[in-house]
Amino acid sequence: MTLTELRYIVTLAQEQHFGRAAERCHVSQPTLSVGVKKLEDELGVLIFERSKSAVRVTPVGEGIVAQAQKVLEQAQGIRELAQAGKNQLAAPLKLGAIYTVGPYLFPHLIPQLHRVAPDMPLYIEENFTHVLRDKLRTGELDAIIIALPFQEADVLTRSLYDEPFYVLMPSGHPWSAKDTIDASMLNDKSLLLLGEGHCFRDQVLEACPTTRRGEAASHTTVESSSLETIRHMVASGLGVSVLPLSAVNSHHYAEGVIDIRPMTPPVPYRTVAIAWRASFPRPKAIEVVMDSIRLCSVSRSPSPAVTEPA
Repeated sequence: MTLTELRYIVTLAQEQHFGRAAERCHVSQPTLSVGVKKLEDELGVLIFERSKSAVRVTPVGEGIVAQAQKVLEQAQGIRELAQAGKNQLAAPLKLGAIYTVGPYLFPHLIPQLHRVAPDMPLYIEENFTHVLRDKLRTGELDAIIIALPFQEADVLTRSLYDEPFYVLMPSGHPWSAKDTIDASMLNDKSLLLLGEGHCFRDQVLEACPTTRRGEAASHTTVESSSLETIRHMVASGLGVSVLPLSAVNSHHYAEGVIDIRPMTPPVPYRTVAIAWRASFPRPKAIEVVMDSIRLCSVSRSPSPAVTEPA
């Protein structure tokens, strides 16, 4: 039994004429007749009563034709689903980002993405790297935006842009008179940091030679859960901190409340990247996200480099 044979009997039942049915099916009349007879032989019943003047559906044939019509409709539904699946930009994309990237990237990314892929809304989650990694592995997220280094079996990563670090201080701070801030100057000051679990915290500690994990407690008065909370504490005069470039101007403070200075070369920086499962069936969706991010003015873009799955 084939879909072609089912289409023959449905068409013949509608036309009640072999010649017209064959024409509608774009086959010769003998081909259609053979197909109908083959199906009747397979089922062991007569679907049609034939005479020189007419073709009529038998009582048992009526039920078979009705069921054949449903099967053809379901088959068409499968084709339509497959066709829709060919448009990789026609369904939501589940995108995760670490806490120190999402709030500063998404306001730029979403309008750009909406222009090029209006039928691909984003389901967004912000979380720690290790949580995003787990959700990417289980399929709860389609892609994640993280900071390198990042390695995971059967996962592809591509760098998106580099972000230099800047020093944030209260307006009028003694360092405000300097053009750049050397990383070594942060060692004996009140350095406000993100709490444990944030990769940006680790990158800041790495950038400050003697303010490392074992020594951070003696130099850090406050830890916070977000860069914005840190910014507020800096504005209040509690201490200084370090921000990535994308977060530097993302605030609502009036001029004269906080000062920002670049760091002395070689300037510490982080590389923001996107990661997705190598088996993900919508690679065009990932490409559109990457292209849209590179069009955003959050930072400078490096030359693209793909890391193959481990």
